Amino acid sequence: MDWLFLIMAGCFEMMGVAMINKLHQDRSWKAFVLLFISFSLSFLFLALAMKTLPMGTAYAVWTGIGAAGGATLGMFVYGEPRSLSRIISIAVVLGSAVGLKLIG
Repeated sequence: MDWLFLIMAGCFEMMGVAMINKLHQDRSWKAFVLLFISFSLSFLFLALAMKTLPMGTAYAVWTGIGAAGGATLGMFVYGEPRSLSRIISIAVVLGSAVGLKLIG
C-alpha cells in the first residue's frame, strides 16, 4: 500500500505542476483551487508512504515522478520541445528512482 500511496503522491504532484502552468495562463479560481488541492493531496500521500518507506527512497521517487511527469506533460500537453536529450534525461531520472528501490 505504501508504494501505491507514493505513486498517488507523484501523480498529484504532476497535477499540481500542471495547475501552476494553467494558473499562469488564465488566473482562474478553479486553477488555484485545483493547484492547492493537488499539492495538499501530494503531501498527504507522501506522508502516508513515508510511514513505512525510507525517507530518501520515498522522496527520490516522489520527486522523480513529479519531475519526469511534469516534463512529459510539458512536451505532450503544452507543446514544449521533444528533443532526444530531454527524453534521455527523463529516462535517467526514472532509472535513478528505480535504482534506489532496487538497492534499498
